[in-house]
Amino acid sequence: MQATQKTRVLTGITTTGTPHLGNYVGAIKPAIEASQDPNVQSFYFLADYHALIKCQDPERVQASRLEIAATWLALGLDTDNAIFYRQSDLIEVQELAWFLSCVCAKGLMNRAHAYKAAVAENEEAGNQDPDRGITMGLFGYPVLMAADILMFNAHKVPVGRDQIQHIEMARDMAGRFNHLFKGEYFTLPEAVVDQKVEVLKGLDGRKMSKSYNNTIPLFTPEKKLLKLVRKIKTNSLEPGEPKDPDGCTLFQIYSAFASDQDVAAMRQQYADGIGWGDAKNQLFDYLNTHLEAPRERYNALMEDPGYIESVLQKGAERAREQAAASMEKLRAAVGLGRFV
Repeated sequence: MQATQKTRVLTGITTTGTPHLGNYVGAIKPAIEASQDPNVQSFYFLADYHALIKCQDPERVQASRLEIAATWLALGLDTDNAIFYRQSDLIEVQELAWFLSCVCAKGLMNRAHAYKAAVAENEEAGNQDPDRGITMGLFGYPVLMAADILMFNAHKVPVGRDQIQHIEMARDMAGRFNHLFKGEYFTLPEAVVDQKVEVLKGLDGRKMSKSYNNTIPLFTPEKKLLKLVRKIKTNSLEPGEPKDPDGCTLFQIYSAFASDQDVAAMRQQYADGIGWGDAKNQLFDYLNTHLEAPRERYNALMEDPGYIESVLQKGAERAREQAAASMEKLRAAVGLGRFV
């Protein structure tokens, strides 16, 4: 009896910043849970080639790669089941990106949201050249993303709403390649947007994002964590006055980590008029307790980059084994196969 093929799920993590609470709730936690599902073949990669589009600070990119790898491992990523690797360790991805570039219409890239936004900024600024400051890395980003996905014929790609267009473009390139070279070389990937994934608010009440400089780093030391929690913006209601938990950043972050029972108890405290100082202290205590053990693992991993390197090399070997076999078929398909 033939074994059922596992569903292949692929997720990339751009290596330009330090992981924060919003990253954990929105992406890391659900992905790590998925990595432990024996019915799913998960691919998680550090998107360090993508990082070069936004960041030309080599020290920042290098530090971010280490921090992100340590974070995922500290939080329990199952690297025996999931394949965890660096994008830059798979040269085959770059080769596939070229193949896809040769079948991808330029007009398709002209419609990419990031490119259009950059052009619009130039036009608003009154620049005569609408492409001023726009690199080929930014323009061709969707092709590289398509190569990441199609290299492993991922069935599902968890993304935010702003990335759905890129999955549609990957489908377009895959279909075009299949049509031109008369074969089912690529699976058409499906974007998966989890409606339940919460977007955490940051210190100032806006979306938690490094772009706004309002984040709470996931493994910041205990004293710094307390200081950051106390900086979270609240209104001017006094202790004893009932407070609305819905729309409150403190309550939202607390709810993302606490049990249903504890959330219900905190909601009652808001109705009873909890003081903001007390609410912040309770949030700090909950976060600190929840993150204490993984923070210790993270710090230990950061002191042992050789171990992280060995895990990533092992993942790269597993990924490369599949990628090399795929590229051999694809080279033959386009006329670049061996003579004998």
